[in-house]
Amino acid sequence: MTLNILFFTITLRKREISLEEEIHNQTVEKLYEENRRRVSSIMNQL
Repeated sequence: MTLNILFFTITLRKREISLEEEIHNQTVEKLYEENRRRVSSIMNQL
């Protein structure tokens, strides 16, 4: 009789965001919001 047992240890850790990544994320979000407002205003004009 063979008994195979595997043990896994999974460690999850929150990744730290660098300053450059945070600035990039904020810029992307700002552009997304601006574009959303533009589309919304165009749709309201139709």
